[in-house]
Amino acid sequence: MVNYSAIAASVAIGLVSWFYAAIKPPKPSLCGSEGGPPVTATRIRLRDGRHLAYKEWGVPKNKARFKIIFCHGFSGSRLDGIRASPESMEELGVYLVSFDRPGYGESDPNPRRSLKSTALDIEELSDALELGSKFFLISLSIGGCGAWASIKYIPERIAGVALLTPVINYHWPSFPKKLSQEAYEQQHVGDQWSLRICYYAPWLLHWWMSQSWLPSSTVVKGTTHLPNHRDAEYREFSFSSGIRDERRKVATQQGIQESYYRDMMVMLGKWEFDPMDIQKTPFPVHLWQGDEDGVVPVSLQRYLCQRLPWIQYHELPMTGHYLLIDPGFGDLVLRTLLVEYSL
Repeated sequence: MVNYSAIAASVAIGLVSWFYAAIKPPKPSLCGSEGGPPVTATRIRLRDGRHLAYKEWGVPKNKARFKIIFCHGFSGSRLDGIRASPESMEELGVYLVSFDRPGYGESDPNPRRSLKSTALDIEELSDALELGSKFFLISLSIGGCGAWASIKYIPERIAGVALLTPVINYHWPSFPKKLSQEAYEQQHVGDQWSLRICYYAPWLLHWWMSQSWLPSSTVVKGTTHLPNHRDAEYREFSFSSGIRDERRKVATQQGIQESYYRDMMVMLGKWEFDPMDIQKTPFPVHLWQGDEDGVVPVSLQRYLCQRLPWIQYHELPMTGHYLLIDPGFGDLVLRTLLVEYSL
């Protein structure tokens, strides 16, 4: 007699095993490991054994008046800075260190990466480089999660913060449901699905993004609609010149799962806190946003800054997401952030 129950159980187990193997991301190719990318950057070793790679800019650290840590954006790396002029860096006495966030470039991945671990990495970097009891922080785009986390978890170490077009999480509880829903529905269907996966099923993200027949993130693919003409021209140039491919190669050389996708899961997933619940900070916080940003909804950024009057909000007219392509913008950020300390 055929045991249909046993057959059904065997088929179910086989399907589950197949599905688990299909959705499991490949292991990262660690820098310095056999067959992995070489280690070329200066790195520090963290308490948990991971390494963070970094690059220094500006005046020598021992001569600096101001010490700044820079958190790069999506597809970025330690090779990114704020593009301030050497003259301004020298005049103000700025030492800036940019670092590969975990899984990017030559920094080891952190499969347990969270908002809090991001802030603690920044604090450890500061301590390892002996930046003093307080330092300034500048973040770009999705790197804003590091700035928000630092404001929340290590405020006693922060002297001032500049958030440059920081990415928004549509699920922050303080957003009015109608406002966040309207902004969400304006996104491309592929971005809507990516946002859903990041929030409700982050363990599925790598598999989802690898299926060409499924709608997925236009940001990862580089096809996001950019209403600002300078943004669109810059993206076209970055494609045609090979700059985008080179940046992506550096950023994801250890694997896209622990760089791009881990970033998305942390920034767009379930947060440990709501930034709009943070009380007034003892240090200045500036936020820059273009009113023609095709990546971050300006409506949500405006609401956030209205809810947090301690943020000094700078909305730039006829400006998109790529703020740092504008000549002089890096100088403006430095002078604005440091003005009260430079007198």
